[in-house]
Amino acid sequence: MGDFFTTISVEKARSISPVTLAFVGDAVYSLYVREKLVLSTDYGTGELQKLTSSEVSAHGQSILLDKLLPRLTEEETAIYKRGRNAKKATKSKNASVAEYNRSTGFEAVLGYLYLTGQYSRIDELLGENI
Repeated sequence: MGDFFTTISVEKARSISPVTLAFVGDAVYSLYVREKLVLSTDYGTGELQKLTSSEVSAHGQSILLDKLLPRLTEEETAIYKRGRNAKKATKSKNASVAEYNRSTGFEAVLGYLYLTGQYSRIDELLGENI
C-alpha cells in the first residue's frame, strides 16, 4: 500500500479503469464538498450530511457538470468520456441512467486529477462552483 497523497504518472493514470478512477473521484468530491461546508458554515452534522448528500448525488453532479464540461481540457474530456461510457457493475437508485453515467465520468476526471497530483486543477474546477 502506498503513502497517503502518493501521485502517479499521467501514463499510469490513463491505464487505470475509468470506473476505478471514479471510485477515487467519488471520495475526492465528497471530501471537497464536506470540507467546503465545514469551513464556510457552522451547521451541525445532520444538516451538513443533508447538504453534502444533495451536492454529491448523481443529479447534483450532473447539474455541476453542465458548468464544467466547457472548461475541461482535451485530456480531461477524454477521461470524462471513458468514465461516462464505461460499463458499471451497479445502477443508481435515485438518478436517471444518463445522470449516473455523467456523474461517473465526472468522478473519473476527479480521480485522474487527484492521482496525478493535480490538486490545484481540482480546486480551479470546483472552487467557484461549490
